[in-house]
Amino acid sequence: MGMEIERKFLVKQNLWNKVKKEGTIYRQGYLLQDKNKTIRIRVIEGDKGYITIKGKTENVSRLEYEYPLPEKDATEILKNFCDAIVSKRRYKIKVNNKLWEVDEFLEDNEGLIIAEIELQDEKEAFTLPEWIDREVSKDVRYYNSELSVDPYKNWKP
Repeated sequence: MGMEIERKFLVKQNLWNKVKKEGTIYRQGYLLQDKNKTIRIRVIEGDKGYITIKGKTENVSRLEYEYPLPEKDATEILKNFCDAIVSKRRYKIKVNNKLWEVDEFLEDNEGLIIAEIELQDEKEAFTLPEWIDREVSKDVRYYNSELSVDPYKNWKP
């Protein structure tokens, strides 16, 4: 059984812009999304595709199973079966031996930047980089599956 323990944070864009980084384009769509489970197809630029099954989030943990797919197949599934697609540029940044994945969203979610850290335990201690703003782990609006159907551009300030 796979378990994902993940915390999400908004990013202070002015400080984030000063970080030296190289990113990769991710495109992902959803075959199934409800409050108890999602099934996602993802294509990573220059890599391959993946199918991911995620369970209901409890606090900051959920079941997760991910399997590789040929990039061509994943691209065709995105095109033919996924109505809700999210595009983003992902950066992987090491801070104090912890990997942060920072997503700068594109297209309908442009302007939104979310940093994620995966943990071994919900109570695991870690240091926040200076470019981290506030935590949004429990705010469902920031889940990628939600952003695919209610994009950031539609949010009221």
